[in-house]
Amino acid sequence: MNKRALCLLLPLSFPAPALAQEPPEMAPPAEAVPLEEIKRYVSVFRTVKQAYVDEVSDERLMQAAIRGLLTDLDPHSAYLDAEQTQSLNEAATGAYDGIGLELVQQPDRSLLVIAPIDDTPAARAGMRPGDIITAIDGRPIEADSVEAAVAILRGEPGTTVTLTVLREGQPAPLDVAVTRETIRITSVRARLLEPGYGYLRISTFQSDTGPDLRKRLRELAKNAPLHGLVLDLRSNPGGLLNAAIEAADAFLDTGVIVSTKGRLPFSASEFRATPGDLLAGAPIVALIDSGTASAAEVLAGALRDHRRALVMGSRSFGKGSVQTVLPLDNGDSIKLTTARYYTPSGRSIQAAGIKPDIVLADDYERRADTRPPSLRERDLPGHLRGDEEDSVPADDAGGEEVDFAVREALNVLKGLNVFGARDPARTGAQ
Repeated sequence: MNKRALCLLLPLSFPAPALAQEPPEMAPPAEAVPLEEIKRYVSVFRTVKQAYVDEVSDERLMQAAIRGLLTDLDPHSAYLDAEQTQSLNEAATGAYDGIGLELVQQPDRSLLVIAPIDDTPAARAGMRPGDIITAIDGRPIEADSVEAAVAILRGEPGTTVTLTVLREGQPAPLDVAVTRETIRITSVRARLLEPGYGYLRISTFQSDTGPDLRKRLRELAKNAPLHGLVLDLRSNPGGLLNAAIEAADAFLDTGVIVSTKGRLPFSASEFRATPGDLLAGAPIVALIDSGTASAAEVLAGALRDHRRALVMGSRSFGKGSVQTVLPLDNGDSIKLTTARYYTPSGRSIQAAGIKPDIVLADDYERRADTRPPSLRERDLPGHLRGDEEDSVPADDAGGEEVDFAVREALNVLKGLNVFGARDPARTGAQ
């Protein structure tokens, strides 16, 4: 693999270690090349080449083998052709033609919805976290990776795609028609709930999330200082790790934000806050749910561990792994899981998620008579094992059902101010 090319593309990937100026050094191989296994592969290759009912090109067989090698590792590693790599980069900037879903492919090739992105066609069509897409435009999904499936869902703005969806509590599959459009995601939205109390919603983490967050906070405090902030991370599927680190740094003065640990030298890193809390210590209540994943969990975990925010909602998705995009000489690339990330207290989120201080039912549970599936990372076949996965109860989503989570969060903020608490997490479970 070309190390120079590796270094050039790393800044386009999720993990912040990619920003290193020198090309990352690959660790020495742990053992000799497994010759017997390679001989077995060559034997299978020749058999398929000679005996398969239709003629198959060498290129197709080799690409299929590489794809299988990666997809068998975990749900997030994949082989990307040049077009899929470009699509991934476009999504990170928040502008692309599509419907606005964060997806994971399951072993039967169906697509699990982690979350619809705010104010996108999929969200407006009523798609929910936990929905399972089994067919696109009436055809069973044959794509062998989530990136290939996403390429089918994208298309010309104004065209319609029909998704066949399995939803828990529904006796039969649903057909959901979604009209594609050019999606320009505004990842940060903010408003005053009432004088002195702000609401800030982060729908995904992209390249401009950090600067936008700081701008919105300044606007909220333009006329008077904020006495508290509701930080809404519900159904935020994640995105760029760098952006989540920037967001956490806006609320923290010092200490570790997140650390990553992997087998390669560049994948072991620690990211620390710099002085300057934009809220000057005003209390924060962070809202999470089962659709809060990846980079959004980094932010929630950092604020909770530093006792900077009280976390309210239901246990988060539990995607605590870092994917790096590594280029190949032919213009394609591989998206490979290279590290786990850890909260400031040293806890792994992988397959465990963030446990809230105050448990509320998921927002979708409050909207429907039947409970939707609270599928999380640990439910995905072949998921990467988490350090604390075995300690997570099978179902911890109980708790009192509350109609309006934002209103409840506002009430908590007022209570913290009445009692003079500047350390909101001390009132919650540890």
